[in-house]
Amino acid sequence: MSKNKIVVTALLFIWGFVVIHPSSFAQFSSSTYSSLGVGVFNNSGLTQNQGMGGMGISFGNSYSVNHVNPAISVKNGAYSFQAAMNYNQLSAATEASSEKLDGGGLSYVAMSFPVVPRRFTIGLGLNQLTGVNYNITVNSPVANTALTSQNIIEGRGGLSQVYLQSGFQVYKGLSLGLEGAYTFGSTIRTNQLDLLDEEMNGVGISSEYYERLTFSDVTFKGSFYYAQPLGDEKYLNLGAIYHVFGDINGKEFAKMGESGQASIPNSPGDVIADNVPGSVFLPNKVGYGVTYEKINKFAIGVEAQFQDFTDYRGFNATEGNLGNAYKLSLGGQYIPDAFSLGSVLSRSTFRAGLEYEQLPYMLNQNQIDDIGINFGTSIPVYSLSLLNVALKLGTRGTVNDGLVRENYFKVSLGISINDNSWFYKKVFE
Repeated sequence: MSKNKIVVTALLFIWGFVVIHPSSFAQFSSSTYSSLGVGVFNNSGLTQNQGMGGMGISFGNSYSVNHVNPAISVKNGAYSFQAAMNYNQLSAATEASSEKLDGGGLSYVAMSFPVVPRRFTIGLGLNQLTGVNYNITVNSPVANTALTSQNIIEGRGGLSQVYLQSGFQVYKGLSLGLEGAYTFGSTIRTNQLDLLDEEMNGVGISSEYYERLTFSDVTFKGSFYYAQPLGDEKYLNLGAIYHVFGDINGKEFAKMGESGQASIPNSPGDVIADNVPGSVFLPNKVGYGVTYEKINKFAIGVEAQFQDFTDYRGFNATEGNLGNAYKLSLGGQYIPDAFSLGSVLSRSTFRAGLEYEQLPYMLNQNQIDDIGINFGTSIPVYSLSLLNVALKLGTRGTVNDGLVRENYFKVSLGISINDNSWFYKKVFE
């Protein structure tokens, strides 16, 4: 496939999903806890990163886009296009009941262009930053009556990013990266109130509160990467990132009305906020890691990311009652025989990793954590192209103190289309 055909195909792929099927860019996570803040953050990178426990700050390879640390993109000697779909299934349980949720859709689209191979690259893509997807039902007795008040609280949406990044080598083994991203999206939250009789049948008119926060702003990321040779194609890789968020500007629409009418601006009801401007303040994120690697054979490393959500402020500067958040990743990969001619499995990359996250949510004196085990593989399918798969089994939260424990399963299925005619054309011209 020629370079021009690949570029056209990639751009059509992005345009098709974003313009024709915007709803296909769906939530990467279903969680009761996504009702807090602006949702659950995606700190695990692309499919190949997810298979290693979210590692990507200190490790990357030549045939995969690295969105986590743009400085590592200098390794891309070939043009690379990546995209993936995701699916997640969750079982949420309290001490008294349980419920299942699921969701999925387009996860990301990413490209990397080796402008000067191994020296300077440019990348762009579409990625999810946060996800909101929850459904909570609360039943409460109405004082001095036989009626029950039922609140059905639902949320969906999240923040996405269209980004442009670059990586450039400043010295042998040392590279820097920069990324600018247009951050956009919306979170929709509804609260439907019904009165039920003793047979749980509806009584009177059902009312609904509808709130839509729409965001658009610019964020930035800086990074560095250094590979220290240790001999015999072995390296000690060091990496770090700093992601600048700050105030994310947006607008708020909120309305009370009959069920099904509150989301319609001109329908009967009481408009509380009519696209009122405001912002949320997101804390900056810092991350760093170290990886020991033998080229085309194995890699193992550990990484950490931190965000201080005590500084978080909700829309119109409301306090979020959130705490410190951090993530630890331990992961690695192994290639049986990268140059095998007779076995696709021998040339495949096999990955595994562990993730531990302390989420920023503080509820009933409990800080919510998230623990997961990850597996993944990249299978050669044609020339330099790959089929990427990542699986994660995890648990989040607790049933203690009236909270919710979530056991979940995630799968990411993606492709990586690589073309090195860009490089060879420069060599022979």
